[in-house]
Amino acid sequence: MKTINIAILGIGTVGGGTYDILTKNRAMILETQGVDIFVAKVLDKSKDIVVARGVDAQCAAASLDEILADDTISIVVETMGGINPAKDFILRSLKAGKSVVTANKELLAKHFAELQDAASSTGAQLYYEASCAGGIPIIRVLKEGMQANNISQIIGIINGTTNYIMTKMSEEGLPYATVLKEAQSLGFAEADPTADVEGFDAQYKLSILSSLAFHQKVDYTKIYREGISKITADDIVSAKKFGYTIKLLGIGKMNNGKLEARVHPCFVPLSHPLASVRNEFNAVFLKGDSVDDIMLYGRGAGALPTGSAICSDIIVAAKTFAASKKLPRAKKAKMKDASLLSDFESAYYLSLTVKDQAGVLAKISKVFGDNKVSIRQMIQTAEKDGLARLVFLTHKTGESAMQKALAATKKLAEVESAESLIRVL
Repeated sequence: MKTINIAILGIGTVGGGTYDILTKNRAMILETQGVDIFVAKVLDKSKDIVVARGVDAQCAAASLDEILADDTISIVVETMGGINPAKDFILRSLKAGKSVVTANKELLAKHFAELQDAASSTGAQLYYEASCAGGIPIIRVLKEGMQANNISQIIGIINGTTNYIMTKMSEEGLPYATVLKEAQSLGFAEADPTADVEGFDAQYKLSILSSLAFHQKVDYTKIYREGISKITADDIVSAKKFGYTIKLLGIGKMNNGKLEARVHPCFVPLSHPLASVRNEFNAVFLKGDSVDDIMLYGRGAGALPTGSAICSDIIVAAKTFAASKKLPRAKKAKMKDASLLSDFESAYYLSLTVKDQAGVLAKISKVFGDNKVSIRQMIQTAEKDGLARLVFLTHKTGESAMQKALAATKKLAEVESAESLIRVL
């Protein structure tokens, strides 16, 4: 049995988890999968970092050039993250004919076509199962499990940090700032949490997943994005009263040939399977025309869950290499650029602080009606110092209609402020 040598670029949390899995389970992988995978080289900022992680000093590479010059290495695993130098390292590896496994969702969302072209030029392969939803095998399901389906929906909790924060706020009644600090202390949130809490991370992932699900190139910059930093304890209490919980969702939908893709907080009915996904766990809900509803659930981040997905790709790549001395050339992506629907339809939750006096509700209702927004439910939640808090749930309407209604509502003399506008799943 020929040994398949690989190199790992970056021995941090994810790279270290990948190394541990491959080292600990090497014999089991050989026995069950028929491939012997050996980590021949590991590259990080210095050899000392690699050796301190427990890697044999002989396997600590001094540079990427050393790895690319080694003809015995057929697979390069990138776990550094970010754009630079990861992009350069992946491109050079692919152009050298070495297949690449990566978990780098930002890089894939921004530069997938360039990476795929580099792979096509040499017959190398590009694998990225771990780029979305950690250990959940969502990429393989979309590419290899649901090919016979026209997918109409992909809705996911695809960021563990925000789901952890929303769970704690909901279950323990804690304010956003307090839970964010706790998430940072536990390692669930970065020191700069912007990418997670403002929805950028989910935006990158939805770009990848929607492109695969709908067979169109979904530009991440065209995906509507809104984070969770403005969600208040009052919003969560209101959600519970109406029978909902709040989650940051990535939503991709195909309606009559029109595609929408958006990332934002959402009122999720307590009866929906996504409502029960707690803490740092992720889940992706799919609807196909043949299979109907499917939900995949699991840990969305962490050394071993993400390492598990990376190792799955490594095994697939190793089997491909072992079966053929010359790897089959990857076909260039021929996806058309998606034209995203901006005026999507949704139901809405709206929270207002108004003067506590007669006729206010009638004026607000008239503004809604003039803008073709129909009220489904309304609750007056508090009265203090001559002010009252009104919360509304609307029937489904267009985004532009709701925004016009909101703008007109804010102009009413009786309306002091509009605190929250949250879409309803």
